[in-house]
Amino acid sequence: MQLREIFETMEWGPAPESAGEALDWIAGHGGRFGHFVGGRFAEPGETFETKNPATGEVLAEVTQASAAEVHAAVAAARAAQPGWAALSGHGRARHLYALARGVQRQARLFAVLESLDTGKPIRESRDIDVPLVARHFSYHAGMAQLMASEMPGRVALGVCGQIVPWNFPLLMLAWKIAPALAAGNTVVLKPAEWTPLTALRFAELCRQVGLPEGVVNIVTGDGAVGEAIVTHAGVDKIAFTGSTEVGRLIRRATAGTGKALTLELGGKSPYIVFDDADLDSAVEGLVDAIWFNAGQVCCAGSRLLVQEGVAELFHAKLRARMDRLRVGDPLDKAVDVGAVVDPEHRARVARMVAAEQEGEVWHAACAIPEAGAYYPPTLITGLSPASPLVQEEIFGPVLVSGTFRTPEEAVQLANDTRYGLAASVWSENLNLALGVAPRLEAGVIWVNGTNMFDAAAGFGGLRESGFGREGGWEGMLAYTRPSGEAAPLAHVAPMTGEGSEQGLDRTAKLYIGGRQARPDGGYARDVFGADGRLLAQVPVANRKDVRNAVEAARKAGLWAQATAYNRAQVIYYMAENLSARAAEFADRLDAMTGSGEGAAEVEASVARLFHWAAWADKWEGRIKPVPLRGTALAMRAPVGVIGVLCPDESPLLGLVTCLGAAMAMGNRVVAVASEPYPLAATDFYQVLETSDVPAGVANVLTGAHAELAPVLAAHMDVEAVWSFSSSDVSGAIERESAGNLKRTWVNHGRARDWAGAEGESVAFLEAATEVKTVWVPWGE
Repeated sequence: MQLREIFETMEWGPAPESAGEALDWIAGHGGRFGHFVGGRFAEPGETFETKNPATGEVLAEVTQASAAEVHAAVAAARAAQPGWAALSGHGRARHLYALARGVQRQARLFAVLESLDTGKPIRESRDIDVPLVARHFSYHAGMAQLMASEMPGRVALGVCGQIVPWNFPLLMLAWKIAPALAAGNTVVLKPAEWTPLTALRFAELCRQVGLPEGVVNIVTGDGAVGEAIVTHAGVDKIAFTGSTEVGRLIRRATAGTGKALTLELGGKSPYIVFDDADLDSAVEGLVDAIWFNAGQVCCAGSRLLVQEGVAELFHAKLRARMDRLRVGDPLDKAVDVGAVVDPEHRARVARMVAAEQEGEVWHAACAIPEAGAYYPPTLITGLSPASPLVQEEIFGPVLVSGTFRTPEEAVQLANDTRYGLAASVWSENLNLALGVAPRLEAGVIWVNGTNMFDAAAGFGGLRESGFGREGGWEGMLAYTRPSGEAAPLAHVAPMTGEGSEQGLDRTAKLYIGGRQARPDGGYARDVFGADGRLLAQVPVANRKDVRNAVEAARKAGLWAQATAYNRAQVIYYMAENLSARAAEFADRLDAMTGSGEGAAEVEASVARLFHWAAWADKWEGRIKPVPLRGTALAMRAPVGVIGVLCPDESPLLGLVTCLGAAMAMGNRVVAVASEPYPLAATDFYQVLETSDVPAGVANVLTGAHAELAPVLAAHMDVEAVWSFSSSDVSGAIERESAGNLKRTWVNHGRARDWAGAEGESVAFLEAATEVKTVWVPWGE
């Protein structure tokens, strides 16, 4: 072939990577693997096969863990954890650095094993996955070194159960093990049933670099093994990456146990192309967005949105590029798209596409190997926004495309999904791109790029894409807790008595949408004082009242767009008006509680409102030092609508603490007042009425926490629920939150010092905000 012909056809000759060393490593273990527990490999037990999806050939036999073997792994991790946590940060850093260097030394072996086991092209595993694995261990070596000085008062959680998916087996292992170890935790990790080999090679590396026995334990098997880890009483935290449906099951299984939980789940990420974009660059970016790892990426740009004026041209360019994709042997360095992970998964993708009757399906004209689990790159156009292929995760090399006319419509279409993991925005007008990016409901947004990752930049989703972040300081925080043990919280029962109200009747109501409202059910209950005297009757809110309050809060979305300075001024005004009525509130508190501390609680409440007003314009994001000619902005964004079960023991201070922190960050609140002492809240809404608080930003209900908590937690338009109630509602909240995987912050029956440092902790600001990472490359 002449040089000219090569440039005209762009055909590459094969560039095969040898699998010899990887196969020799497998053979060195007899082709059979046991679990890695307590620093050594156990003898293989009952096994299952792991296969090369490109050929169907058996690579190895791997042991299916039993419940007893999971228990042994947890016991080994528990025994090792105190010593590992007691090691200095520098000591842990040395081990993590050794792991990073070990991965670099064995990079080729890890890359080939990964491609053999997953079917992904060697170029991806060699040039992306393995370097990022080393980067994560190196980065978190630094975190271990700095933890004592930069995270004072934080300690390890204990034993972490970690379950990783089959699409990035080694990289997800690094994302989870590195921060866990840096913080002083020990781990029990389960790789995916289809792709266990690199995790087992990593276990061998742990032994080679001298990691203390029991710090890392690897057990293999199917979903039953994951369930055994999730439900084990000896595990303090679960970190899961996988499907949304399994994430929902894990949320329910861990409800009420006190286990920490982070979930990185599915996505249906929009890829928005404006008419002023560099269309050729956007096409190349789209190749990386959807055909990287054959589309088996949770943040894949699988939902293309193109501005109408350039849609026809863009689709033509895209089809031409698709025809030139090289699909084939994953160990061929000239291949763009490898096999999907398993014939079973390939069949699932094919069924989803075949079931679509609405759109136009176009398969790339590139050659597809006859043998192996291959699926052709596919483009589907002409679908309605409600189509299952537009709304549901296909998790394969299939792209769906639609059009939009205006930036506003682009944002609406992009956010028309239950997911919120990632998004891409393409425009040569940076003002336009940066105006659209923060409005997208996604945890990660790439401007004129896609699939950019780094250990310094947190990764994670919103909505049903899960909660928590992996990477950066926010990822480390998820593997720690405050030092010390909180005291048990005693249930606070309402006062009892008899008699009638004294003086002119004051009818307490609910406060919804900026107005006092009667309860839907028409019921009220007596509130007695400490002396047994009837103080008032308060409404008993029901499910419909919750619905009305949430609806009002949704309508107040402009509060999130108000400047931080404006929000601060409103909260200062609330403090001013509360202070003007200090004596009245103090008397009310003393009458309800009989503590004689009413004046002190009112003064603390005024100071607390000042505290959150001060924080409104100071809770800052970060500029992440990522290896990019550009930057990654970690921006603090409000969570949305937050339901709050207010503390019973501090009826006014607890209310203003939760309300002030949430409002300061731009959230809207549905607060359920202290159950035994609700009159502090029904008086306080009069302060809200006179403090320029926009209608719907703060809503106050009264009623039984045990009845209202599950209703709030199950509501699909509530993004988070906090509970500091003395009633036993933590488990119910966590269980019901699984419906839309909302964030929860509950006390599990533990007390909080509302008047002290705990009451003004930045933990409230952490819970009131999401970190959205916006990647912005620059330069020609």
